[in-house]
Amino acid sequence: MKPVLIFDLDGTLVDSKKDLTASVNYIRHRFDLPLLSEEEIARFIGDGVLMLIRRALAEKATESSVQAGVQMFLAYYRAHMLDQTALYPGVRETLDRLRDCKLAVLTNKPVHFSCAMLDGLGIYRYFAAVYGGNSFDQKKPDPVGIYQILSDTKGHREKTWMIGDSSVDVRTGRNAGVTTCGVTYGYAAKSFDEHPPDYLIDQFPELEALIHA
Repeated sequence: MKPVLIFDLDGTLVDSKKDLTASVNYIRHRFDLPLLSEEEIARFIGDGVLMLIRRALAEKATESSVQAGVQMFLAYYRAHMLDQTALYPGVRETLDRLRDCKLAVLTNKPVHFSCAMLDGLGIYRYFAAVYGGNSFDQKKPDPVGIYQILSDTKGHREKTWMIGDSSVDVRTGRNAGVTTCGVTYGYAAKSFDEHPPDYLIDQFPELEALIHA
């Protein structure tokens, strides 16, 4: 029975902070709001595009401004999402060594952006399934994405891991009854204080020893 490893994307497999920061600041500039730092914008990430833009617009967030902001953001980010985004150290090599597992991605980023990013960075071929924030009626931490991946891969919950950089990923894994692993190098490691994962790793290659233990 092969282990099933389900990965978050931003902050876990890829360091996309600079391109997300530039795209969010583009929206803030369009709405005459001051620019924010990478660290400030990193706190907005993880709950999907709608929530990202709602947080980014702050006091100017109305239903109409958020909807307009989302469309502007998607158009800008589509053109710039691979300007500076890169894999974290050791991701490609570790995925290569985990070929005895079934690998999948479950992110709250829109699925077409996720697939384009994975393809552009040369790792799309590693994954048996990729699902995004618009793949289902509910986003993470709802477990529907994990259930779908288990169906796709004929996997078993007791051999399945959810790996991510925030409490959203931990809660998703808990809700699905699978093992959770947090990465401390991502965007929301502080959120693990409230929702600690079963395991924590400081660098992506450490995952291999955990899985093959």
